[in-house]
Amino acid sequence: MIYDLKLVIAYEFDRPTGGGRQHLRISPADVPGEQTPLRQDITILPAPRERRSFTDFWGTEVLELVMPPGLTECRIALTARVIRHDPGPALDISPPPSGLGAELAEVCTLGGSSPQHFLGPSPRIPPDEAITAFAARAMAKAPTTRSAIEALGRALHAHMTFDAKATEVDTPPSVAFALRRGVCQDLAQIMIAGLRAQGIPAGYVAGYLRTLPPPGKPRLEGADAMHAWVTAWAGIETGWLAYDPTNACWAGIDHLTVGQGRDYGDVAPVTGSLRTEGGQRGTHAVDLVDVAATSRRREV
Repeated sequence: MIYDLKLVIAYEFDRPTGGGRQHLRISPADVPGEQTPLRQDITILPAPRERRSFTDFWGTEVLELVMPPGLTECRIALTARVIRHDPGPALDISPPPSGLGAELAEVCTLGGSSPQHFLGPSPRIPPDEAITAFAARAMAKAPTTRSAIEALGRALHAHMTFDAKATEVDTPPSVAFALRRGVCQDLAQIMIAGLRAQGIPAGYVAGYLRTLPPPGKPRLEGADAMHAWVTAWAGIETGWLAYDPTNACWAGIDHLTVGQGRDYGDVAPVTGSLRTEGGQRGTHAVDLVDVAATSRRREV
């Protein structure tokens, strides 16, 4: 599948800002066997004083900007073309959950993809008794680690209601779980907390999701969204698996990865500091378009 991706993030400030430094994590990742970026362009208006790219500890591409003072608005626009490879069917060769600890003990590497970094609490995902108990019940009968991951994801999907107004970006997983409402960020972080509590290393994946219109309805421009799902380690032979609890499915050709980390804080699309006073407003819009389908429509 070949996708054309467009992202626009815009800010308006009531008063001119001071200078600042921003980190953007918005570029589709190059993931061997999963996705291949073909090209991309990022424009910033007004132009930053400085810009450079680097890869962070977790393997995510970061664009660093030094912004000038005096901003009343700022616009970030990304265009990219990406190949998303079809993962195809997968065999479950993962160990039983009770045997995962022994395999984890054999992993001695400490790079950014090591499961050792994803087992304990992280800044935005502390332990929670209610989530731990829920995960234990949901995963109790799973014969393998892979099936345990899926069982928890499906249970959370049934337990939670998607509600864009129920939570904020800094709402703790325990609060969203108690409300039984939230967005993809909340479901991902709750699932991560549950997996870690049961001894399964788990991390947060940020990216883009292609949304499909209801049957008989046209696709709406700007209807796609930045999205979040979970990556979980299922043993030495299986490695990392990606599951989307918001949609109760394994991540596949509709998911484009930007990066991963321990929680949202490691892969937030825009971070940094900017000296401001007064109010500000921000918007973002995403279009993720199947290139082949667009070409077919034009030929008709």
